[in-house]
Amino acid sequence: MEETWAEELDLDTCLEHLRQHIVGRIGVIVDGCPVVLPVNYRLMETAGLTWVVLRTRTGNVIDTASERVAFEIDGIDVMRERGWSVLVRGTLGHVDPRAAEFRSRFDPEPWLSDDRDSWLMIEPFSITGRELRSAEQLWAYDARAYL
Repeated sequence: MEETWAEELDLDTCLEHLRQHIVGRIGVIVDGCPVVLPVNYRLMETAGLTWVVLRTRTGNVIDTASERVAFEIDGIDVMRERGWSVLVRGTLGHVDPRAAEFRSRFDPEPWLSDDRDSWLMIEPFSITGRELRSAEQLWAYDARAYL
């Protein structure tokens, strides 16, 4: 049996994953309970600062969420039983999209664009990640690929 372990990802690797993807999940508290919702996002990096930017409908659960949120992306390889995850914990705030060409430079381009007029960004206080690793790589033509 092959040995498997979880390994922490460094900040640069976490940021690279965040740059390469466009869909994540935001976790907020609603009526005292956690709610996790999928969103389109864009990583905004400027002047040495990093934010996660998203758009949503005005007045919905995300728009009215408390300031403290979690945001997560991951990649899963079911066949090889491996994967990685990046978790951003931070403060959610509203943004004026007219400020400093924000709209043209950092639009997360939501797949549902109808009425997505509330622009939000998460200012991270923590970006962490983990990757599930294994000692041996499975052969590319593993029998499980044909089942």
